[in-house]
Amino acid sequence: MPGTKNAASHQEAATFTLDLVPSPQSTKKLQNKDSSLLDGSSSGSSGLEKAKGITGFQTLVHLVKGNMGTGILGLPLAVKNAGILMGPLSLLAMGFVACHCMHILVRCAQRFCRRHVVSFFLIITQLGFCCVYIVFLADNLKQVIEAVNGTTNNCRSNETVTLTPTMDSRLYMLAFLPFLWLLVLLRNLRVLTIFSLLANISMLVSLVIITQYIAQGIPDPSRLPLVASWKTYPLFFGTAIFSFESIGVVLPLENKMKDARRFPAILSLGMSIITTLYIGIGALGYLRFGEDIRASITLNLPNCWLYQSVKLLYIIGILCTYALQFYVPAEIILPWAISRVSERWALPVDLSIRLTMVCLTCVLAVLVPRLDLVLSLVGSVSGSALALIIPPLLEVTTYSSEGLSPLTLAKDTLISILGFVGFVAGTYQALDELIESGDSLPPSNATLPIQ
Repeated sequence: MPGTKNAASHQEAATFTLDLVPSPQSTKKLQNKDSSLLDGSSSGSSGLEKAKGITGFQTLVHLVKGNMGTGILGLPLAVKNAGILMGPLSLLAMGFVACHCMHILVRCAQRFCRRHVVSFFLIITQLGFCCVYIVFLADNLKQVIEAVNGTTNNCRSNETVTLTPTMDSRLYMLAFLPFLWLLVLLRNLRVLTIFSLLANISMLVSLVIITQYIAQGIPDPSRLPLVASWKTYPLFFGTAIFSFESIGVVLPLENKMKDARRFPAILSLGMSIITTLYIGIGALGYLRFGEDIRASITLNLPNCWLYQSVKLLYIIGILCTYALQFYVPAEIILPWAISRVSERWALPVDLSIRLTMVCLTCVLAVLVPRLDLVLSLVGSVSGSALALIIPPLLEVTTYSSEGLSPLTLAKDTLISILGFVGFVAGTYQALDELIESGDSLPPSNATLPIQ
């Protein structure tokens, strides 16, 4: 493992750079750094890191924020794909297993220095989040603009609103591209903290308003199936595992804590809060809208200015969060790429890779513009691997020389097998639905019901 002093100096150089993009000199300092977002090094043990480390409460806030993305808004549809009873029970089980796998990841972090497979799936997962964000931004902005002529101050009306046709949602995705380019040029963590705070406030206000609305006027739940068709359950799995988005920030948070010994307890508390919130939003959303639930629950909200503001707030929050999700794959790829060019090419290579990665996420979003299928695909392919398959295998390989009990070995094998089955079934089902739908979008002149 790298020396503590060396790692601390590298981390300081990365954290305290004030430029929007790194200078060639500061870039060279990062070339040999095995990103602190990936390694399990205890660089946080130095006096500087301890003095500037985050508290337990800050860690809890960041952990909860790490899961408050677009995934939670897709959970009501996920519950529909599992059933009103099976869905919440499955979310509870998945929350428990995901938390257990995060604990495994933390325990194993100090025992290995290079995790190329984890790095690969972390890149895929984080860029997948960015693709989902672009689809979400386009869908919600399109609906706000198309319904603006019929938007009123009356949130209790049962009328339907005819949407005014505008451009294709793919063009909305491309319209966000210049803003995303500017955001990813911000590589300083202190600057990104401002955007994180803005995202937190926007999403918190949005979730409070959404919860207040869906908790009212819930119809008779007896009409909803307790257990849905087994054919749609893989879609539930992909969306649900996607929602547990914080797997990528577990090690960075543990490394940044002043007292890392408290992290396991904070992780358990945070995941308990997150799982409870997921079950509540998923079940209430499905109960409220039933078969009419859409890929994002924001698309089911009434066409009045109060609930249109929810979409706008979430658009702001997700736009700000894009830069934070993008930071992780950038910190993995850029040091490796820049170390292979001369100093005079460091800055051009840095900029070109950032812009290329943003274009890649936008192109992928354009190719698969259905939000529900993107959620399920990303969750099934990379989320299941990173959250369920790899951590148990790491525990086996890390501690096998010390001897593992048969019960632990059986548990790790079962979790990995379940993760692999979910990976295969969820990916197959999402791709099958995508092919059957012909990758088509809803017509622009559709009417929007006011619930």
